[in-house]
Amino acid sequence: MIYIIDHNDSFTQNVVHQFSNFDDVECDNYNKIDQKKLTKADVIVFSPGPGSPKNYTITSSIYKKYKGKKKIIGICLGFQQILYCEKGEIVEQKKIYHGYQSQIKVTSNNSLFKKNRNFNVGRYHSLKLKEPFAAKNFEITMRCAISNVAMAIENNKEKVYGFQFHPESFLTENGNLLIKKILSA
Repeated sequence: MIYIIDHNDSFTQNVVHQFSNFDDVECDNYNKIDQKKLTKADVIVFSPGPGSPKNYTITSSIYKKYKGKKKIIGICLGFQQILYCEKGEIVEQKKIYHGYQSQIKVTSNNSLFKKNRNFNVGRYHSLKLKEPFAAKNFEITMRCAISNVAMAIENNKEKVYGFQFHPESFLTENGNLLIKKILSA
């Protein structure tokens, strides 16, 4: 079962719909977590949402408790939440990307995806990871082809994955493939 934590975002139901193609899905608001569902879940997904990861202390606690015990996937704010919990600095970027399609490139040989593969993805964010970033077992595996901003992270050892972009967006080509591959890892 996949447990999606909703950070009050209008995209969350699209995330629920996409993930339900692969397994049973339960979804609750981040401040109304059902501990039984959370315990039962094989996968925890941190949804997109407004604001900054520092505003979601409950999600940070869940991440710290389940990292390495359950597969964790973060999307947009959820991606930033993972990085924030790993001591990454999340900052405002000069350009805001809301409803913007970008080409991203797989930059790592260690990725679940083939190096140098390109994807067109939907972006909806005003924050980004400030680099350099280093955390044990984590690697930035996808970057914007133009700006080089981090777009995906993978920690295959502890099964933690994140996308700065929205795989559920109609602007993202092959979004289901991306999710299927992560869920199969």
